[in-house]
Amino acid sequence: MMDFMGLMKQAQQFQAKMAEAQLELENTEVEGEAGGGLVKVRLSAKGAMKSIFIDPSLVKPEEKEILEDLILSAHMQARNKADEVMAEKMKAMTGGIQLPPGFKLPF
Repeated sequence: MMDFMGLMKQAQQFQAKMAEAQLELENTEVEGEAGGGLVKVRLSAKGAMKSIFIDPSLVKPEEKEILEDLILSAHMQARNKADEVMAEKMKAMTGGIQLPPGFKLPF
């Protein structure tokens, strides 16, 4: 019975750490940019888009497609950085134990 109680306590501590990590990821921001800084996207480390900056020189009707591609590129860069932050957090929390491929915790 002692082992079960110890296991339950560890599970509760892990759950508390996970909740804390989720909050920290919500408050951590990463930025991606494209076009030499003409377009910037800011996301939370959980992937929520916080802001988009578009240089005024890009807002021309004939360049709409370029603008859309730059926004997409900046968003993907920021998302990749967010994934790296999440991976580092998980590595620290799991003590370096590798999770199975494709296994993601609810972040």
